[in-house]
Amino acid sequence: METKILLDENEMPRKWYNILADLPTPLDPPLNPATGEPIKPEDLSAIFPMELIKQEVSDKREIPIPEEVLEIYRVWRPTPLYRAYRLEKALKTPARIYYKWEGVSPPGSHKPNTAVAQAYYNMKEGIERLSTETGAGQWGSSLAFAASLFGLKCTVYMVKASYEQKPYRRILMETWGAECFPSPTDRTEAGRRIREKFPDTTGSLGIAISEAVEDAAKHDDTNYSLGSVLNHVLLHQTIIGLEAKKQFEIAETYPDMVFGCVGGGSNFSGASFPFVGDKLRGEKPEVEIISCEPMACPTLTKGLYTYDFGDTAQLTPLLKMYTLGHDFVPPPIHAGGLRYHGDAPILCKLTKEGYMSARAYYQNEVFEAAHIFARSEGFIVAPESAHAVKAVIDEAIRCKKTGEEKVLFFNNSGHGHFDLMGYDLYHEGKLVDYEYPAELIKKSLESLRIK
Repeated sequence: METKILLDENEMPRKWYNILADLPTPLDPPLNPATGEPIKPEDLSAIFPMELIKQEVSDKREIPIPEEVLEIYRVWRPTPLYRAYRLEKALKTPARIYYKWEGVSPPGSHKPNTAVAQAYYNMKEGIERLSTETGAGQWGSSLAFAASLFGLKCTVYMVKASYEQKPYRRILMETWGAECFPSPTDRTEAGRRIREKFPDTTGSLGIAISEAVEDAAKHDDTNYSLGSVLNHVLLHQTIIGLEAKKQFEIAETYPDMVFGCVGGGSNFSGASFPFVGDKLRGEKPEVEIISCEPMACPTLTKGLYTYDFGDTAQLTPLLKMYTLGHDFVPPPIHAGGLRYHGDAPILCKLTKEGYMSARAYYQNEVFEAAHIFARSEGFIVAPESAHAVKAVIDEAIRCKKTGEEKVLFFNNSGHGHFDLMGYDLYHEGKLVDYEYPAELIKKSLESLRIK
């Protein structure tokens, strides 16, 4: 009975998978908000290195991973694929449950898969500092880690609610040499405007993105790094799913259903896209792909599919995506990485066209699922990852009723060691279930300038 399915370092994928090559119809391009025309590569060169801009628009199915990036990946990759025998037993389900464990990386999540690549490409083009935003802190700590490896400075704008909830993430960033500020700050024009208008705001990823983009645009030695949403970020994360496919070959099986939590979409896309590619090419047409999000920020389940800004201050290009409106400020749930008003355009397109579907959950049921997982499998998972755990448990219980022996796979995107305040509130019965009122979502959507 094999619990972990492991790959040798020499079996690690040497190319990322670009799903753009397999989309049935082209992705709607980002638009320049000033002209309404598709954005040009040179429009992005002020904040991104050219190699990442090329990856953003590439139609090649495979993109080689630089040897310098692979060398760092080997510190924690390949990551293990676990068979969740103890969870299966606890649930008394005939379903077979597998999970990819990304919590083994130095920062404790999947985020270094793209942070290392982005830091590398920026270093190669002579950039000295990176600016970014972070929600729960997994992305900020990952970029701080990656920047330190390539001798870059790093500035992180952390959503205020998470900055106050998760102080150890800030300490982690500072240990790797980064500076971290609660967003909105008084360091940027965008931050000052928000603070003046909403002095008690808990912040949002949209606001933090505005600050980080402004910081990068105003300093010649600085570029912006994004931890999710954009095509090149999702590309780098596909190493997760590529490894998993090799591991399922060893196990002589294939998932019937693939799950992952979604904020901007990077870990879910990274784990699922290689399987979605099989579906798009007709090789595995029956595989179901399920994204899991919070009821407090129900982008895919209640948002509008339209062009919108990626940030609150309207500094980014317009992206075609499911959105709750760029002014949307979600409640301060403990899954801080899922508090984003939009989602990755590729992920949204695939959802719109029916190749994947979305489910939304409350905080308390998510933490209940995390406890079931911890008391069977042992790992304390991040609140973000626990959304996928909840979906898998629900499906496993359904299989118990039907007798189906489905293979369920989810990406366990990070550990919850710095999220114990949320666990403690759950223990005390003080965890609040937020469901953003439909009328407020409607009002936010009606405020969109681009329909």
